[in-house]
Amino acid sequence: MNHSEFSELDLTSLLSLSYSATINELHERLSELGFGDIRPAHGFMFKCIIPNGATGIELSEYLGITKQAVSKMVDYLEKNGYVMRQTHPTDKRGKIIVLTERGWLVVKAKEKILTEVEGQWSENIGSERMQMLKGDLSKLIFKENEGKLSSFSRPIW
Repeated sequence: MNHSEFSELDLTSLLSLSYSATINELHERLSELGFGDIRPAHGFMFKCIIPNGATGIELSEYLGITKQAVSKMVDYLEKNGYVMRQTHPTDKRGKIIVLTERGWLVVKAKEKILTEVEGQWSENIGSERMQMLKGDLSKLIFKENEGKLSSFSRPIW
């Protein structure tokens, strides 16, 4: 597609394509840094785990998936060194999932990469237009979520 064909797309398609392009670049660069085993769904899980950990039930509710699916994801991430299960600080029978040092490394790498991608976008359209775009999108998101339980930052499956 060329530039004019993209401008014919509706807003939802443009937002979806820009999100996909960003996630694809993020994961290509994470892979180059040795984090090729991380998937987009893991990032959403990490968001819920940061900063102090989360229970399987909290992760299940946040991600909108079954406890069994969460358990499989945690098993995979634990096997690959990103998370670990610890005894829950207030419920000694329960477990809490926390990031390991490797988990924190991938979070920091993700933040750096996304900042760089945003910088590239600012170079392409100008920093003033980028700030306007972010401001306008923030306003729309706030207005849409006003008075609702926020689904903000939750994955769309």
